[in-house]
Amino acid sequence: MRQHMLTQALGAPRSLVLSRNLVGGGGAMRAFGLGARRPRCIPSASSLSAAAAAAATASSSRGFASVTARWQSMGAGVSTSTSTSTTSFNSDAPSPLDRDPSARAGSIGSPSTTDSLRHKMSLSRPPPTSMGSTDKAALRDTHGRQHSYLRISLTERCNLRCLYCMPEEGIPLTPSDKLLSQAEIARLAGLFVREGVSKVRLTGGEPTLRSDLGEIVESLNELRPLGLRQIGMTSNGISLHRKLPSLVSSGLTHLNLSLDTLDPFKFEFMTRRRGFEAVIRSLDKALELGMESVKLNVVVLKGVNDGQDVLDFVQFTRDKPVTVRFIEYMPFDGNKWQMGKLVSYRDLLDRIQHKFGPLERLRDDDNDTSKGWRVPGFAGSIGFITSMTEHFCGTCNRLRITADGNLKVCLFGNAEISLRDAMRGISAVPPTTTSASPTSPPPRITPATDDQLLDVISAAVRRKHARHAGMSSLDALAQGSNRPMVAIGG
Repeated sequence: MRQHMLTQALGAPRSLVLSRNLVGGGGAMRAFGLGARRPRCIPSASSLSAAAAAAATASSSRGFASVTARWQSMGAGVSTSTSTSTTSFNSDAPSPLDRDPSARAGSIGSPSTTDSLRHKMSLSRPPPTSMGSTDKAALRDTHGRQHSYLRISLTERCNLRCLYCMPEEGIPLTPSDKLLSQAEIARLAGLFVREGVSKVRLTGGEPTLRSDLGEIVESLNELRPLGLRQIGMTSNGISLHRKLPSLVSSGLTHLNLSLDTLDPFKFEFMTRRRGFEAVIRSLDKALELGMESVKLNVVVLKGVNDGQDVLDFVQFTRDKPVTVRFIEYMPFDGNKWQMGKLVSYRDLLDRIQHKFGPLERLRDDDNDTSKGWRVPGFAGSIGFITSMTEHFCGTCNRLRITADGNLKVCLFGNAEISLRDAMRGISAVPPTTTSASPTSPPPRITPATDDQLLDVISAAVRRKHARHAGMSSLDALAQGSNRPMVAIGG
């Protein structure tokens, strides 16, 4: 019955018929790509930390935006690369596979969509304004929001397949030579920090799958004299615990771990992979190292982990100095979002207070995405990220750079601009001579200087909408065209 309810909650593909006897959850797991094998038994309490054990026993298509930025000073355009070579779908390590993302129906890279975006988002060089380090106007939008928080995705690869993040079949992966290099990441981070960014977070995909992660953290740490105060990372924790001590020594200060349940069986169901114990080890290691901030990110899905799981996480904060953040389920390409799967902040708060009594409201920072609460007397706290039901767009200070080098000014928007191509001197304008071969590489232009990059960044920031990329309803958000979450950067 329990497994059947999980399957019903997320909707198995129509072509799959589940066995009436879901022995060990096998039928539900087959429906979501976990194969016919039975999940492992729930580990004994001795294999988990005490709090986790108690809780456990108690219970796209890929969108490639191609938006042209016309630089009048350079006489060329810059857009997302639409290389015809992408990498394979769902392996943890990419394998060669030629694919044309622009040929996929409805993708951002399709000609009709690209032309529309180019029309709407032609980023002409803005009139001269003061953009120096004094007033930091380059990262201020027309709604008065100053952007001081930069999220940089290091990779699209991930060793999990979470239901709400990545399509079951995976996504086409960008070839490694099309991803930002360590030097390019350091250059962009330095540019943003000089313009007022004080917080950088590394995301993915799973950032620990990047072999030069330690060097990237070290390069960010060198920006502290310029005003960088926080270096954070969001990870699934699967392969983190052995790497964490050296990352902290290199300058990592803040850690968010993605963990949607304290039930090991349900963890495997939601992630389509094993590894619950590894995440707990990473959490314990982070607390042992005394990091400045350790948080758990919990995406709540109705009928899946919105009941006892939520109460288990609140109980988890009794003795653990962590912040558990419950995140409203958001629509992204490939995650089969439905309004009926959304659990609102208010509903969760009511359920928690019914169990634990009145909560203490915490004071949130000006640009917090999370509404903070605490059970009186508990060591940790809880928070709610209410992107869907009570948006916080008015105080948004975040910008994103995808692993393939595109700047996204809004998580929900599909308009992007390629900073990678600008730095590499690749023009978005295709060859126009009749002698040019369809397979010819894009024409080269002079690589952008820092000032020219800043002009492009500033133009994109100025076009940021007041809320939700200009979409006025949840239905519009759900119907919008965007990348899968794993390709944006969590």
